[in-house]
Amino acid sequence: MGRSRRTLPEELLLLALDPATGTTAQPQSLDLGLAGAQLVELAMAGRIAPDGDRISVVMPRPTGDPTLDHALELLRRRGAPVRAVHWIGGPRLGLRQTYLAHLERCGMVHAVAGPMCGVLPTTRYQATDTAISREIRARLDTAIKTGVPPDPRTAALAALAHAVGLGKHLYPGNEGRSARSRLRDLIRHDPMGGLVAHAVMDVQNGAAAQPRRAQAPAARTPVPAHGRANAPQQAARGVAAQPHPGPMVRAVAR
Repeated sequence: MGRSRRTLPEELLLLALDPATGTTAQPQSLDLGLAGAQLVELAMAGRIAPDGDRISVVMPRPTGDPTLDHALELLRRRGAPVRAVHWIGGPRLGLRQTYLAHLERCGMVHAVAGPMCGVLPTTRYQATDTAISREIRARLDTAIKTGVPPDPRTAALAALAHAVGLGKHLYPGNEGRSARSRLRDLIRHDPMGGLVAHAVMDVQNGAAAQPRRAQAPAARTPVPAHGRANAPQQAARGVAAQPHPGPMVRAVAR
């Protein structure tokens, strides 16, 4: 994969980067969106494929992009297909900072150190070529305004932007309500992007941690004959009848 084309995680991050403040919108959910964008990019590169709501590695050959190849190797090590919601919600948070450093190495952003609120040290990031960010935004605007089905990459970017909550950042206020609605509707134009976007939203809604199925009630231990014989006398004394534990009865807690 050459550097002539930006990857989907890079585009999502540049879309979220505020040119005025040098910070990213929706920083908490953006990590999830970047993990999802990696899956879509790997699918577009023919390295993985959806299998229902799961992801399978179909070609483990590296792409040449170090961040994508790290994700591909982690998927390969899983062996079996993994649910997209479990992958995105896994312990790989911090991707936002990883990709900011990646974009800085590629010369697409530059870091500006300075205090926050005049006190706390912080690092802000400015795009080195604002035309790139404008081009990414223009693709979304065109898809929203014209209603023409976008290409799969733009459709996936729109789906992820909606999933992480960038709609209010890109199209704020009441005047942006219809644009946000159309942004959400673009999720249907790319199956892989839609799968991943729904997984991102499920993680945010807590659906990644599925409750365990309730265990069937344990079979009641038979009451020995002498226990049944003593039951009337125990009941008469106001004592609940209890089974006498036989020598082979074992309580198993699962």
